[in-house]
Amino acid sequence: MATGSRNRAAVCAVVAACGSIASAQFGGDGSTLPAVEFPAENPFSEAKRVLGKVLFFDEQLSTDNTIACATCHIPGRGGADPRLAVNPGPDGVLGTPDDLNTSPGVIRQDAGEAYEPDPVFGLDRQLTSRSANPSIMAMYFDELFWDGRAPTEFVDPETGAVVIPSGGALESQAVDPVVSSIEMAHGDRDWETVTAKLEAAVPWALATAHTPDVAAVLADQPSYPDLFEDAFGDPEITAARIGMAIATFERTLVPDQAPFDLFAQGDSTAMTPQQQQGLAVFLGSDCNFCHTAPLFTDRLFHNIGLRPNNEDIGREGVTGLQADRGLFKTPTLRNVGLKRTLMHTGQFTNIQQVFPFYAGPGAPGVPNRDPVLPSPIAPQAVPAVADFIVNALTDPRVANEAFPFDRPRLHSEGPRNPTLLGGGVAGSGGVTPRMIAASPPNVGNTGFKIGVAGALAGATAEVAISTTPPVNGVVPLEETSGPIVLEGLGIGNGYATFFWPIPADPALDGTSVWMQWRVDDQSAPGGVALSRVARLDLFCGGWCPDATCPADLAAPVGVLDLSDIQAFVGAFVAGEPAADLAAPDGVLDLSDIQAFVGSFTSGCP
Repeated sequence: MATGSRNRAAVCAVVAACGSIASAQFGGDGSTLPAVEFPAENPFSEAKRVLGKVLFFDEQLSTDNTIACATCHIPGRGGADPRLAVNPGPDGVLGTPDDLNTSPGVIRQDAGEAYEPDPVFGLDRQLTSRSANPSIMAMYFDELFWDGRAPTEFVDPETGAVVIPSGGALESQAVDPVVSSIEMAHGDRDWETVTAKLEAAVPWALATAHTPDVAAVLADQPSYPDLFEDAFGDPEITAARIGMAIATFERTLVPDQAPFDLFAQGDSTAMTPQQQQGLAVFLGSDCNFCHTAPLFTDRLFHNIGLRPNNEDIGREGVTGLQADRGLFKTPTLRNVGLKRTLMHTGQFTNIQQVFPFYAGPGAPGVPNRDPVLPSPIAPQAVPAVADFIVNALTDPRVANEAFPFDRPRLHSEGPRNPTLLGGGVAGSGGVTPRMIAASPPNVGNTGFKIGVAGALAGATAEVAISTTPPVNGVVPLEETSGPIVLEGLGIGNGYATFFWPIPADPALDGTSVWMQWRVDDQSAPGGVALSRVARLDLFCGGWCPDATCPADLAAPVGVLDLSDIQAFVGAFVAGEPAADLAAPDGVLDLSDIQAFVGSFTSGCP
């Protein structure tokens, strides 16, 4: 028998042992991957898929409009995070062995969405404690996250009712980051706040280069309530529906057109001779016990001894069983060649680093390391095995971000806006107040804010705002806002947040605004310490709201209907600035309700 035939026979035997070779619902005929099962409680519909895709790539799902699900799960990186951020690990000290490569989240914020220092990360973005799991292939797991804390039973996070008894791990996972104070949320963020925000948001207001399928749906300027009505039959936005829509989208991401898949289906030229050799070695090695074809994961939990157990107890944190200490889910090897980091610690940045680790003793302090280890691969065979894993298991549609793995460009991926310019004058201790400008300045963003850090605590500050460019690094005092007393203790520890709701006025589109913190500090020249300058280029994303009709809070533009009422009520109940339609500013009361009712009754011009 020819070598290629023997290899294909081995592949088919392994695939058959794992399950039938059935056509995945979205993977094409002859898929080597199992058919994707949609829970009976959350059946597939195209409207639900599109809604899930819109939500997945919308940074407005986060508190401060800076993080989308997709921020940490980019298709072209195998559904994982393309960013590389070093977390100091359990000891809180950078440059030590327990450092981790994980994902940046949001700057820590209190329940009022004001910035507050984190004990580890200060007023920089917080970092997750583990690397981001790939979103692609997630539909095949019964528990999700590295420790499996997203269970197969999906429980409505608002009501506590069981929505999906079994097969709902994707739904369970999808709702977790939205209210995580590290990943996407402010402290104590609840689902009422989340849903109220979506009711008033313009879908994909921050995304550009819209994908054809979503662009067609958004052409009529639907609101989020419109999209939820299309997907679920009525416009109500709930946590469970958010999770179900995102999960529906993710279940369509079936990466079954890798060279391995074509080879297993009979195309002897789909894999190179070296890749075929690598497959043969792989199938005959201990690697195959945990990374079993065709999923290339056993979907179980193992302790491979990456780090001492006391640094991260892993699965034990979910089950409470000491035997599960340090166990983590086996990731799929599909598309692993596209990932920026490997393992839950992110400690490896390429597959070549993995082979010597598996051949070695592992970290100390791991008495329950999996008995299959160490599992060496002969050095002469490593190049072939690495070629197979990195290249033959990569679906080119994933690598090229072709449908269904296509995506828009996130605001955070474009030119920085706000932009930090030069300038700045040091104050006490020779420290220059640091401008924090992360929130996108889109027209209608009622939650826009800037912050300051590294200033003199207890000092009084103001923000200079101008539509005229700065001169010699100083923003003209065209308008000032303050006084603002800086929180914190001591020199260089003062911080504050300044909220500047951007009106829903189309005339602001394309306007540039400059802002700068001015801190009263007698140690600074002239008694005023200055931050760097933030330049805001205001923009309309999606459709531009109409300021001439205050009650027009939701799409479609120029039409007052139930969605506008829902948006106002949601914003009013959540205490959001979008409902602040009448004096006194910053207070939601009967006058705002009267202003909304009057505007709604009058209609839009």
